Amino acid sequence: MGRGDKKTAKGKRFQGSFGKSRPVTPTKGKKGTKKAEEKAS
Repeated sequence: MGRGDKKTAKGKRFQGSFGKSRPVTPTKGKKGTKKAEEKAS
């Protein structure tokens, strides 16, 4: 169990993948692009 293990959170961090043991979506926290914000205001 370590960096090479896909089933652990450390292994998913090393590979840059997301799943059951690392469920946070990669786009979480992003509001939108700057162009979309400029058009809205």
